[in-house]
Amino acid sequence: MNGTMLKVNEYFEGKVKSISFEDPVGSASVGVMEAGEYTFSTGVKEAMFVVSGALTVRLPGSEEWVTFNAGESSDVPGDSSFDLRVTEPTAYLCRYG
Repeated sequence: MNGTMLKVNEYFEGKVKSISFEDPVGSASVGVMEAGEYTFSTGVKEAMFVVSGALTVRLPGSEEWVTFNAGESSDVPGDSSFDLRVTEPTAYLCRYG
């Protein structure tokens, strides 16, 4: 893949780091989150796959927290924000759109 641009992203004082990229499927990012609580906003639909560790997610419009373990995923609607609780270092892959 010539011309692939990797963009390094850092959030929450370096506790969340990711690398975004484009591939034949579309836009994506891979990253790692340290233990903590985070709120993210997204402009487009997002599918978040847990690679290792676990993410406990409160999706938009819900009061319920749901835990996704390695090998599981959650979908987040576009133009929304969602909350995450992370109890151990967790690796993830996000697909956008």
